[in-house]
Amino acid sequence: MTADLQTTRVLSLDSSGRILDWISWQSAVCLYVREAVLWTVGEPCLTVHGGENRLSGGQSLIHLHPIVASRSKAKTPLVDPAPALTNQALFSRDRHLCMYCGRHYTRSELTRDHVLPLSRGGQDIWENVVAACLHCNTHKGNRTPQQAGMPLLAIPFRPSWVEHLILSNRHILADQMDFLLGHMPRKRRLM
Repeated sequence: MTADLQTTRVLSLDSSGRILDWISWQSAVCLYVREAVLWTVGEPCLTVHGGENRLSGGQSLIHLHPIVASRSKAKTPLVDPAPALTNQALFSRDRHLCMYCGRHYTRSELTRDHVLPLSRGGQDIWENVVAACLHCNTHKGNRTPQQAGMPLLAIPFRPSWVEHLILSNRHILADQMDFLLGHMPRKRRLM
């Protein structure tokens, strides 16, 4: 497996194997240089060339693995952390589909629609928002989908942290995907 400097992100874990986040290859190199990498998963995916050693004259090389566990221990939360609700994350969750008409749109053509409008007591939370094209969002207006006669194509949900990580990286390496899929919630969502 090989990767390149432009697209490679390394999956970072704490010392107990808890998934933290994506880190840049530069941050991963810092972990290796500080000898803070406790263990790795997968075959090296990227070789970073450093400078020449004054004493030996040899060039330094660091072979980055796709998944690294650092010596740090993250505080264990009581629940799965919720990813931030951003339009980019929402549109990724909904696969860039309008949840009313079912058509595929670019990010700039989608809007955030509140299933139960804010003016009617709805909240700006994962379970109450869907991606919608401007036409459908405008047509639905200040009504619920039932009132507007516009049934939802999928029920909105809060993605798990692992689902969020999968949705947020377009360049996931095979070892990383296998590892993340092994940590998916037992009840995978089909959307």
